Amino acid sequence: MTLSRSVYPFGAIVGQERLKKALILNAINPRLGGVLIRGEKGTAKSTAARGLAELLPPIRVVAGCPFHCDPGEPEQWCDFCRKRGEQESLPSRQRPMPLVDLPLGTTEDRLLGTIDLEKAIKTGEKHFEPGILAAAHRGILYVDEVNLLDDHLVDVLLDAAAMGVNVVEREGVSFTHSARFILVGTMNPEEGELRPQLLDRFGLCVEVAGLKEPQARREVVERLLDFESGPEGFIDQWQPEQEGLRQSITRARERLAAVRFAPEILDLITDICLDQGVDGHRADIYMLKTARTLAAYHEREEVSADDVREAAELVLPHRLRRKPFTEPRMDQEKLEESIRKHQEEHQHEPPQQTDSPPPEEASPPPPSEAPPGGGEVTFAAGSPFPVRPLDLPHDRQPKESQGRRTRAQTNDRSGRYVRPAMTPAGPPDLALDATLRAAAPYQKIRDKGNLAVAVAEPDLRHKVREKRIGHHILFMVDASGSMGANQRMVETKGAILSLLLDAYQKREEVGLVVFRGEQAHLALPFTHSVEQAQRCLEELPTGGKTPLPQALHLAYEILQKQKARHPQDAFLLVLISDGKANISLGGGSAVEEALDLANRLKDLKIASLLLDTEAGFLNLSCLPELAEKLGAKYYKIQELRAPEVVARIEDLIKFNSV
Repeated sequence: MTLSRSVYPFGAIVGQERLKKALILNAINPRLGGVLIRGEKGTAKSTAARGLAELLPPIRVVAGCPFHCDPGEPEQWCDFCRKRGEQESLPSRQRPMPLVDLPLGTTEDRLLGTIDLEKAIKTGEKHFEPGILAAAHRGILYVDEVNLLDDHLVDVLLDAAAMGVNVVEREGVSFTHSARFILVGTMNPEEGELRPQLLDRFGLCVEVAGLKEPQARREVVERLLDFESGPEGFIDQWQPEQEGLRQSITRARERLAAVRFAPEILDLITDICLDQGVDGHRADIYMLKTARTLAAYHEREEVSADDVREAAELVLPHRLRRKPFTEPRMDQEKLEESIRKHQEEHQHEPPQQTDSPPPEEASPPPPSEAPPGGGEVTFAAGSPFPVRPLDLPHDRQPKESQGRRTRAQTNDRSGRYVRPAMTPAGPPDLALDATLRAAAPYQKIRDKGNLAVAVAEPDLRHKVREKRIGHHILFMVDASGSMGANQRMVETKGAILSLLLDAYQKREEVGLVVFRGEQAHLALPFTHSVEQAQRCLEELPTGGKTPLPQALHLAYEILQKQKARHPQDAFLLVLISDGKANISLGGGSAVEEALDLANRLKDLKIASLLLDTEAGFLNLSCLPELAEKLGAKYYKIQELRAPEVVARIEDLIKFNSV
């Protein structure tokens, strides 16, 4: 990919010093495992990544090589270059530092590359079609919204980044090529988190946020306007800064191999990781590599305690997380205490003092209080607990394409190979085993030539693949005044949090509609972020009337749009209310409006669960009739203990048809 001269200069980015340093360190030492940039939108994440590619010097490659082989490293050449090198002197050319974007809908074959199995069988030749990893070799691979990629793709991507090699295997035919690149991933935590085991695979992680100082924010706007009005002049203005950074990176690369570290530095790194409670050993390894790279960047040849401190702030925060609903936060006081003890034991280094802690490590704000006035009360959520599945009747069988662990057929080469078929459902995806079985009976009567097996067109079989479908749970929570009685809202919140823990483990999406007073609103759009859902629940006040028709109308609109976007996925609507509909949409009967809307929701073929919080001998709830209209499961307040709520939801998710 050829970079345009109109790339915003890396050196012109205002603030975000930790982000820029993390990128520069990876440019100096690509073995740092890449960097994950976490932060809100509009904080220069992609601008910095693209600016880094323009900042780095061009590379020399073998002309015509799809893998960007280095002419000066014949031991790293691909098979294609090796064969050419035996017959001729390979021509070379210079090209800009590659910057490759990974599209969000990428398949495994597009990422890794594909082997043409039909050609391998028919001609005996091994033909490899390079993928994105080949294009990114010796360059930068930029993955925007990495948390929205399939976990399997993220795992494959991080494996290749760690090993520097891409291995593609299809039915016993394999191809290997070098894949050394700087991995830059970005994510917005509001869209959901990466799993801890995948977070751990990124070498460095930085948190970015919008600038808070008025002068800095003004500077961002002024520089952008200058850049847009005259890109060439703006770039020329920042050229000295760019050249200085480029030379610093080049000198640090040359110095890196000579950087030493004393044995006590390794002891300090080990102590810090143990004091912070980090699992595994990747943190220790990446801290040492990062500290050495920092020393080279600061033009020193020996690692110091300051380098270790700075490395810890880049390597540890994303590895400290234990479970959902807790912020990944490093204990800065423990870090300073570990360094102080180290310096007291090794007096050849005087104690170091830090003027101020990094802004990311500031203590969390105190919890907000319930809003005053209006008779509203905010109840704390009950404690979450592990989900317990029900013992279900033996005569109930799971339907196809239902539930959170069910599978649906795919047409894009993604998913697990389950059976062969005569004709491909999507792009050709040869099933070698089935093809050979189909061709075997005819080998005696076919002219095989030099081939071990002669395959004809009628023998070809193609893979049918399936993958797990997503599940979307929309909670409709009644926050009217009657929900505050008998601690009902406490138990309701506890039940929802329990399911959120389960959804976090299974990568499912949840949304939250809240209704009280005279309106309903979408408090939380569908998201994988259980932390965001938890914060929403914790801050949810209770009070006012019950606008049930408004809530059903809003739920219908949300589910209709979401189902159109994900037609293969499964959906579940969970309504928790006392059923006392007393605010209408059009001035008529609120109950009649609710029943009419239930008929419309039923047409969407959405599985539903209704939990009635109304108790007592005289039950004025409309939920029993509403459940009948929806074809939903209905349970009374006597069953509204948190474990039972979650068990009922588990029952529907796994076995209810849509």
